[in-house]
Amino acid sequence: MTMLDYSEITERKYIVFNGEPWEVLTSHVFRKQQRKPVNATKIRNLITGKVTEQSFHVSEKVEEAEIDSKDVKFLFSNRGQFTFCDSKDPSQRFSLSEEIIGDRGKFLKSNSIVQVLSFGERTIGVKMPIKMELKVIEAHPAVKGNTAQGGTKTVKLETGVEIQAPMFIKEGDVVRVNTETGDYSERVGGSNF
Repeated sequence: MTMLDYSEITERKYIVFNGEPWEVLTSHVFRKQQRKPVNATKIRNLITGKVTEQSFHVSEKVEEAEIDSKDVKFLFSNRGQFTFCDSKDPSQRFSLSEEIIGDRGKFLKSNSIVQVLSFGERTIGVKMPIKMELKVIEAHPAVKGNTAQGGTKTVKLETGVEIQAPMFIKEGDVVRVNTETGDYSERVGGSNF
């Protein structure tokens, strides 16, 4: 069990706070006039997903959370249940609920390798790549002069999710999507690339 000083509670670290695992999203150490330094953080509960602001003072220490991760392969989803198998032993299948996966689950495609995070015996989430490449299965043709909305249109990806993409994206193109924001990043290949 590693204890962290107030100044060691930095971005991307996992801590135990009030008996639950939290991820540190932002961290800023500052000093107000003659007072002692304070670390103002924004943390996200890895079980509930709740984001809160928390200040840690010089005298405070917190325990670093022991988060285990394991590479798994996504197989399919059905009625809010996502089924995975161990990447080393495909016979070891298990399912996780939509609450654990979160909104980013809509970008999962079959045979994607992701990491399952666990805290003790409890599965607390899935760590996905920040950017994934997905094929466009439905895109309306661009209409000349139709750029009043900023030159974007709605396209449907192979996972069924719809995103906003530039007018030049066609059916059959492969696009890179940011799974954290759900935004189009770039075209990486396709039917006429």
